[in-house]
Order: sequence, then structure tokens, then C-alpha cells
Amino acid sequence: MLDPKGRNRSPGRLTSCYVTTISLDSAALASIDVDAIVIGVAPAEEGPALAAGAEDLDRALDGRLTEALGALGATGKAGEITKVPALGAVTAKVIVAAGLGETPSAEDVRRAAGAAVRSLAGTARVAVALPAPSAEGSAEGVEAVALGALLGAYSFDAYRTGDEHKSPVEEIRLVSPAAPDGGAEAAVERARTLAASVKLVRDLVNAPPSHLSPEDLAGEAERVAGESGLSIEVLDEKGLVEGGYGGIAGVGQGSVNPPRLVRLSYSHPEASKTLALVGKGITFDSGGLSLKPAEAMDWMKSDMGGAAAVLGALSAIAALGPEVNVVGYLAIAENMPSGTAQRPSDVLRIYGGKTVEVLNTDAEGRLVLADALVRAGEDSPDLIVDVATLTGAQLVALGTRTTGVMANDDDVREKVVAAAERAGEPSWGMPLPAELRKGLDSAVADIANISGERWGGMLVAGTFLKEFVPDGVKWAHLDIAGPSFNKGEPYGYTPKGGTGAAARTLVQIAEDVAAGIL
Repeated sequence: MLDPKGRNRSPGRLTSCYVTTISLDSAALASIDVDAIVIGVAPAEEGPALAAGAEDLDRALDGRLTEALGALGATGKAGEITKVPALGAVTAKVIVAAGLGETPSAEDVRRAAGAAVRSLAGTARVAVALPAPSAEGSAEGVEAVALGALLGAYSFDAYRTGDEHKSPVEEIRLVSPAAPDGGAEAAVERARTLAASVKLVRDLVNAPPSHLSPEDLAGEAERVAGESGLSIEVLDEKGLVEGGYGGIAGVGQGSVNPPRLVRLSYSHPEASKTLALVGKGITFDSGGLSLKPAEAMDWMKSDMGGAAAVLGALSAIAALGPEVNVVGYLAIAENMPSGTAQRPSDVLRIYGGKTVEVLNTDAEGRLVLADALVRAGEDSPDLIVDVATLTGAQLVALGTRTTGVMANDDDVREKVVAAAERAGEPSWGMPLPAELRKGLDSAVADIANISGERWGGMLVAGTFLKEFVPDGVKWAHLDIAGPSFNKGEPYGYTPKGGTGAAARTLVQIAEDVAAGIL
């Protein structure tokens, strides 16, 4: 069917329709009324050892649960999932043993819970009885288990028909022998908030470009802002040109779907600091006239993962209420080839006046980010953090799971890496060598959008962005080109497709700014 703009769009939603609930429960595992029970196992000298919390279940099986797991090849190593039929010994039909590894961290427990719940797709009710990480407090441990379980209960089903696809687990009961207290309840509520944020990001990244134009993404931001109590402003293509946003307008001029710049804001009445978040939102990246090869284009619907992460993070920040002001910018465009597209050798004037020679139209993300970085500086932030699926060089350097972190301040870079680590998102600090700037010199403009040098593409992109950060403002750049979209098989709580990368890190950064850590 054709929409009012003549685009062929089949009916469909932008987001998945399922809702997985989670609650605390102190019932005995042997009698709890669920379809499956998840327990933890760890490596031991003579096979897998049951983790704390599974004792009641083992007694119900006459102490033979470890023997059964060993017979099925379970070792307890991290990431391993083993299923044992209960055969009527307990109320649940199946017992799922999730490998925790030798000394499980909070992230190990999150991944174990997620892998177990993910393996139970098609199951209605699941009890999760994983132990809290030993290094964490009780509330933090509860949050780790709850968040991992909720993140594992994900499926993008907005465009599926028929009943052959298994839906995620419907109900999760987090089992602890202790009666639920206020700290545990708050931890579960925080996990719900973070999981909803990540689900939003995943859904938007998975949405096909036929249903997520720049206008559509801006519309989703308006919906989220209305539900979350965020303030929002949207500049359309006319406002962008009139406002001098040459980067966003230039990238978007080749598409029939015009660009947008979205500004979201969260305010706390007692805040003394301001954090600015900037996200790249290329809803589809063909490369423009510098056209990508076909094999590099089929997953370019994910090139708006940075903007989605900023939107998801702000929705969570609004719910959690940290004592910091946060503004978020979504720089949104579709990069397409056409008779109106920008050309290699065109010169764009970025917001604020600096000019850029476009030597490659496939280096477009840095152009839209440049506009938004300059604009973000007008909010007088204490820290700017941008996040983008920016370079293929990030995958070459760090692989598909580790975010590259660059900054104009070494201390900021290391603290952002630490925040990401606490949030459970792998990252690695990278330098911005001063000598890379010369490669961006242009014969006709203030700067070129690519370097004449072949090497260090991730660092060159960061060096380009640094040119548009206001003097005296601390800034960090997160390149999530690999982590944003999982082209391989699911693992832990991470599904195939959109992962929700960086949303939890941005929330943690906001909380660290509020706490004076950053």
C-alpha cells in the first residue's frame, strides 16, 4: 500500500507488542507454579556444582540434580545452557541450568539470566533463582539478575505473521528465599526501566527503513517525550536550512524523506550540572553517491543506532530522575543517491560557520553530528557525549562487541569507559593523536570529511568531530558501529539484530555526572 508520500509501505508497527512482566517471589522452587525454573551452575573439579539457591530443588530430586546435569555434559562454564526434564519431581516441567563461570561478575550473571530466559522462548511462566554476584550488594545483585532476564526476553515481532515464531517468556518470577524488601523492589523497578529503554532502542534499530524515515523517527521521539515528560523541539528541512544546519541538510538532500533535528530535554530542579547527548540518526545509509557495495548495505537500517540510544537513555533518565539536567540531540537524515544528492567535492557550511569539503559522501555521520555538536554547545553543558555507528574501522580495531571511546580529556575518557563497564557494556579507550588532524586539511574549506591517509579511520573520525566541540567543554565520543547490530547468532541477553548498545552506558554517565564522578 502507498502512504501519502507515495512510498510502498505495508501495515506494521515500529515496536514489538509483547510485554514481559517480572516480580519478586519467595516461594520454594520445588512447589512454585511455573513452567520452568532457572538455576545457576559453576565449574568444579568433578563436574558442575549447583550455585546458591538451588538447594530446595536438588532435595526434591533426591540430590541427583548435579548427577543429571553432568550426564548431559554440563560443565558450569559461562554461557552454557543445559535443560533437564523435571519428570514430575517438582511443579515445573523443566529445569534450566545456566553456566556462571568460576567467579561470576554482575555482567556474567546478567548474561546467564538472559541466555536462560532467551532459551525458554515460547514458555509462559519462568522462575529465575540465580545467585547475586559475590562482589555486589544485595540490591545490585537483584538488579543484575532481573535486568539480564528481561533483556533476554526479547523478540522483534512487529512484522511477523503466523504462529510458528516463539514469543518471549511472558512472566518472570525472581526467586529469593528472603522476603522482598524495599531495596530489592527498587532494584527490580530500575531493571524494568533500563530494560524498557533497551527494548525501545532495539525496536527502532530493527525497524525497516520503509517504516522509519527521518520524519518517523522524529515522530517516535515526540511519542516518547510525551510519555516520559520530556520537552521536545523538532526542526524540519525548512528550519534546518534557515538555521544554517548545513551538515544535516546536505546529507539529507538526496532523499525524498527530508531530514530532522530533534532536541529533547530533561530538567531536575536541584541540578547544578548539564549533560548533552548527541546521537547519529541516519535512518538508512546507502553511502550516497559514494555508494556502498551491496553486501555492506543490507544492515544500514541500523545506522541510526546512536540517535536511538540517546532517545532510549533519555526515556530511562526521565524515569530514574538523577539530579542532572540532560539535553539530547538526534541528528536524523537518510543518505541516498539522486540528482539532488550532495557530491564529492561539495562544500557544506556547518552550524556555527565552519566549512567542510565532502570528499566522500559515505562519511556522512560526522557531518550530521558536527551540526548537533555545535548546537549542543549552546546549552552550556559540562560534558558532551556523542554516540554513533560511525566507522567500519571500529570493527577492524575492536570487533563487533566493544565500543571505542575517544575524548578531548584523558580523565573523561577513562571515566566513560568505567561507566560503560559498570553498565555492562564492553568499551575500550582510544587515543586521538594530534598528527591525524593534518590529514583532514582541505584545499578549499576549513576541513575535509575524510583523511588522505588510509589508516586509523576510527581515530580520524573522532579527530574530525573534536573540531566541532566548543572550546573548554569536555567531550567524549562513542563509536558503536559493531556493538549496535548483531549480525551473528544471539548470545547471553543479546539478540540477533539491534542490541540496544550504549543506552545503559548513557544512563550511567548521567548518574555519574549527577554524583560528581564525571
